[in-house]
Amino acid sequence: MKTAFLLATAIMLAPLAARAADDHAPLRFVLIPKTVHPWFDKVNTGARAAADLLEKTTGRKVEIEYRAPQTADVSSQNDIIERAIATHPDGLILDLLDEKGNHATMLEAVDEKVPMTVFDSLPPEGMDITAVGADFCEQGTIAAQRLAGLIGEKGEVAIMIGVPTAPNHTRRAECERAAFAKYPQIRVVATGIDNDSIETAQKQASAIMQAHPDLVGWVACDASGPVGIGQAIRESGRTGKVKEVGLDNLNDMIQLIRDGVADSSASSRPEMQGYWAVIAAWQQALGQKTPKYIDTGIDVLTRKNI
Repeated sequence: MKTAFLLATAIMLAPLAARAADDHAPLRFVLIPKTVHPWFDKVNTGARAAADLLEKTTGRKVEIEYRAPQTADVSSQNDIIERAIATHPDGLILDLLDEKGNHATMLEAVDEKVPMTVFDSLPPEGMDITAVGADFCEQGTIAAQRLAGLIGEKGEVAIMIGVPTAPNHTRRAECERAAFAKYPQIRVVATGIDNDSIETAQKQASAIMQAHPDLVGWVACDASGPVGIGQAIRESGRTGKVKEVGLDNLNDMIQLIRDGVADSSASSRPEMQGYWAVIAAWQQALGQKTPKYIDTGIDVLTRKNI
C-alpha cells in the first residue's frame, strides 16, 4: 500500500514539484482532530508520511503541527482552531466535532485566508472545502449487514454512537439503522453514547447488556465504541453469545478479533486519510484547486487478513 501511495503521489505532484522547489520557506499545516485518541495518532502518522514525501519531492520543508483537544468538546476544539488561525498557518486540517458548532470558527479561517481541509468528516453546508475520508454510510452498512448474517438475521441488537453531534458518527448510525430495518426479525433495542471514550463505551455496553439479557449483537459508529463493547462482552462472559462487528483498525480492535470476541471490523484507513489530507492541503497552499471529496475506501478486517 505504501508503494502505491508513493507512485501515485509522485505522478500527481510532478507538474508542481518545480514550483514548490522555487520557494524554500517551510510550509506549516496544523492538524486538529476531534480529541486525543489512538485512531488520530494513526492519522498523524499518515500526515507525517506525506510531509516526508513532499520534502523529498520538492526540497521544501513541510511541518505538521498536531493539536488535539483533551476531550471531545466543541468549545475546546474551536479554541484550538482559533489559536491556530492566529498563527497564520499554510493550512488547517480538521476533523469536525460539530459542523454547526464549528461553522463560525471556520468562517474566521476563511476571513483570514487560511485554507482548510477536513478529514473523516464533512464540511458545513455551503463551505467549499475538500473532505477526505471513507463513505460513512457504506462503512456503517457493511458493519450492520455483517452482523445480520452472524445472528441469522434475527434478534435484538444495539448501536453504540460516538459523539452525537459528529456528522460521521451520526451518519453511520442512520445507515446502520436503515440496514437493520431491512430484516423483519431484527430489532434495535438500545443505543449507547460513548463520546469517543473506550471507558465510557465499556460502561454503556455493560449497562445495556444487563438491561437487555436477550441481546445478540452490537455495531458501533466510532473507533472507541467497539473496543469498549468488546471489553464488556468479555467481562460479562458472553463471548460467542453476543456478536460484534466493529469499526476501524485500532490495535485493541484487532486483538479482539484475534481473540474471537469480535468477528470483524470495517476500517476507514486512518493513515491514508492523514496522508491525502496533507496532499490536498499542500496543493491548496500552492494555489491549486482540489477535489470536493477524496474517498480513501474501507477495509474489512477479519481473522483471516489481520
